[in-house]
Amino acid sequence: MTQKKSLILKIVIPVLIVAVIGVIWLIKASNNQPGETSSPQNIENGAELPEHLKDADFSLAVTAEVDFAALAEYGLPVIVDYGSDSCIPCKQMAPALKTLNEEMTGKAFVKFADVWVYTDAANNVPIQVIPTQVLFNADGTPFVPSDELAAEIEFSMYSDKTSGDHVFTVHQGGLTEEQMRSILKEMGVE
Repeated sequence: MTQKKSLILKIVIPVLIVAVIGVIWLIKASNNQPGETSSPQNIENGAELPEHLKDADFSLAVTAEVDFAALAEYGLPVIVDYGSDSCIPCKQMAPALKTLNEEMTGKAFVKFADVWVYTDAANNVPIQVIPTQVLFNADGTPFVPSDELAAEIEFSMYSDKTSGDHVFTVHQGGLTEEQMRSILKEMGVE
């Protein structure tokens, strides 16, 4: 009988320890996501979103490919940060992304895609390193920075190989909140 109890204890205790660790990990992971899944319902000073933006998804978290054409229909600028919760520069950007996402609701789309968790999220964009931000104007065209802004922040422009049309503007590496605000200001967001 003691051998049976000993064998049960050797199996049950490790299983319980693994289960407790798993539950703790799940709780921490759900609380530490820089991508909020809820979308703010109100904007500045409690004002309601305009009717044409009521069905827009202003949540920070992206879990699949971003449909830039669909976002362009809302007539707002777009910044999507492709990174990971595990990358140090990405972690440094997370508070600024969250702040700007909340402040820019109804004015711009500010989103974050964790490409290590949602690997398909970056299938339609030119990502070479993380973090990388993809930038589009309110009319759906790729953002083109002024010479002054381009002297402060390095941007890469991507063109279609066949037509030569400009299809993407990206910034590789981390951006500060101030830099993102400068980009948004050039995109027409006050």
